[in-house]
Amino acid sequence: MSTPLPPRQTGEFITENSKDVFVEREGVRSLAEKLLEKIGRKEITLKGWKMLHELNPQGSGEDAVNWVFFADTLNFSFWSENQDKKYLVRYKGKEYSGYWSFCAAINRALDEGIPITTPSYYSDITLEQLRHVFRSDTDIPITMIETRLEILHQTGKILMKDFGGSFLNCVKLSKNSAVKLMQLVVENFPSYKDEGVFQGQKVAIYKRAQILVGDVWGVLEGKGDGCFNDIEKITMFADYRVPQTLVHFGVLKYSDSLLKKLKEGWMFQNGDREEMEIRGCSIWAVELICECLKELLKKREEKIDINSILINNFLWDFARDNRKIVDVVPFHRVRCIYY
Repeated sequence: MSTPLPPRQTGEFITENSKDVFVEREGVRSLAEKLLEKIGRKEITLKGWKMLHELNPQGSGEDAVNWVFFADTLNFSFWSENQDKKYLVRYKGKEYSGYWSFCAAINRALDEGIPITTPSYYSDITLEQLRHVFRSDTDIPITMIETRLEILHQTGKILMKDFGGSFLNCVKLSKNSAVKLMQLVVENFPSYKDEGVFQGQKVAIYKRAQILVGDVWGVLEGKGDGCFNDIEKITMFADYRVPQTLVHFGVLKYSDSLLKKLKEGWMFQNGDREEMEIRGCSIWAVELICECLKELLKKREEKIDINSILINNFLWDFARDNRKIVDVVPFHRVRCIYY
């Protein structure tokens, strides 16, 4: 089959052919207007990546870049089967759940002197050692631990063999191109190859590869090796939380049959038509929001850089901070390595 459509074109193609998920233009405009005020209050900025999230690395050196790569290599499937029983990690007096429990576990291990984000260490880590690193403060363990082990071994060995044992070398090879870095990651690290077939067309969503680019941009503060001249070509990161926020704000609309499945706790498979429609339409919706926001800023004659990454980060944070509101429409349940 031919080369897959890149993420932005994937989003547009899926939206044009979607049967159960719809992008609402009025919702796009309405949310863009709401986000305009957030930009005015400096809530949607690159600085927010570090300022708003205390568990993200605060430095900008090689160790910080390797932390980001390790985290995004395992950045998948943190949702709980039962909302009353969750994988939780207590760190520095606070209790974390979901993705942040995973980040807290990484930082806890580093504090204990375990070099968990060092490729030479995790390329040979044992299952017992990994279980210790990601131990839970409840009786619910982290999901897919054996799969995480396999991916770490594979990824660590590739970094050691082809990139001198540091992801920063891969970043340097991109020569300040976000798209090039995304391609390098997808071509060299198999677990990042988030592709599928939708109505006979090969498509690429690349959620984890793109969030990795976005996080490198964030940790390097858009400077030096992280000064990407085409950062606006990276789309939102199609997961299960951001679509909830888009539904809440009336940007996405689901068919009655899809809503019924979601409310019944239907378990989708990665590659199912409805699952791909949710992800693809989310990508295109955020692209439209970004375009609308740029037009609104232009009318105000305000020169503020905005892109899909910054919008995504705000929408994801909104879902995390407003669970009861967004959970009115449950997220789509999928167990896979791509998000």
